[in-house]
Amino acid sequence: MKIQELAKKMGLSVHTIRFYEKEGLFDSRHVQREKNNYRHYSDEAVERLQMIKKFQGLGCSLAELKEIFQDKDTNTKTNQQVIDWIEQKKKRLSRRKPNMIKFLKRWTG
Repeated sequence: MKIQELAKKMGLSVHTIRFYEKEGLFDSRHVQREKNNYRHYSDEAVERLQMIKKFQGLGCSLAELKEIFQDKDTNTKTNQQVIDWIEQKKKRLSRRKPNMIKFLKRWTG
């Protein structure tokens, strides 16, 4: 599918998708260039974008996503290691939550 279709399907801007590509979150399974230099995105790109959105919801940075996706894509990490990493990330966020709530209460008055 073309980038406009993907953007509409995912509720993202074309700019955001291009940015993710530039940051290395996609590989040749996700996007390929046609002869006219247009990008063609696979169904795997949809799955990758869904994962990006979910990970960002957990507070993951793009640098963290790039690392974990590269580790997974190159079989450097097993599925279980990725799951363990996610669980650790969730625990860190849970520990920070009380301080974040205090800050927001002070900030909003």
